[in-house]
Amino acid sequence: MKTHIPVALLVCAAFSFPGSRLSAYAQSSAQSAPAAQTAGMQPGDTVREPLPPATKTNFWDGDDPNLVNLVTHPFANKKYVERLTRPIKDRLNELDQLTTTNASAIKDVDARAQHGLQLASEKTSLADEHATDAGNKAQVAKLAATDASTHVASVEQKVGNLDQFKPSALTEIRFAPGQTLLSKNAKDALDQIAAPLKGQHSYVIEVRGYSAGHGQTAIAASQKMADSVVRYLVLNHEIPVYRIYVLGMGNTPIEDGSKTKRISGGRVEVSLLKNDLTASAQR
Repeated sequence: MKTHIPVALLVCAAFSFPGSRLSAYAQSSAQSAPAAQTAGMQPGDTVREPLPPATKTNFWDGDDPNLVNLVTHPFANKKYVERLTRPIKDRLNELDQLTTTNASAIKDVDARAQHGLQLASEKTSLADEHATDAGNKAQVAKLAATDASTHVASVEQKVGNLDQFKPSALTEIRFAPGQTLLSKNAKDALDQIAAPLKGQHSYVIEVRGYSAGHGQTAIAASQKMADSVVRYLVLNHEIPVYRIYVLGMGNTPIEDGSKTKRISGGRVEVSLLKNDLTASAQR
């Protein structure tokens, strides 16, 4: 009997070694589980209690120390091993659930990030389109402004040339003393001036009447002779009245070279003034 006791003790020690390693593994898993839970926690999650430490008992774990219990000790029983490893399996399942939850959360965050990047890209493209459209409109506005500036410059040039009339022709109409009727020679002379003006622009006709006499009497007589010339041009050649300027000069001296002389009888000077710069701009 004494020789069998050491053998039994060796067998028990062999069977107890794996159980001690399982207990140590369970205890280390119980200590590391709270840290893993806390790392993967989300707002609102509850903290799971750690695995209770293994209760240290004697070798027999409540069994009576006899040969029958030594042979049928729980270390040799599958249910005993399952009872020890069940908490570990439960915590491993919890870790798998946490891993699945974290993976789902990461996937959701990634999807939202991708959606945000897509929205940002679309807004950037829209902003580029608006910038391009604004650039095109600015270019059109610039061309319109250049066009308007060119047109204004042209108009300013035309306005500046309006008063640049130059003498083109001069005709002298003679009247007998006290007469205001036009002779045939006078009408022919007026026809030569007025006929080429039909349909033309940029010209004026200056009509200045001179008469012998003194004071208001001479001025009135010169005005009547000038009016007869204007009447003929308007009625016979349809010259616009606004293009004719009439002056009754009376007995004003006439410059003849370096001399001035007064006339006897009646005399009307018809001067044609043209603005060649405006006419060329119109063409």
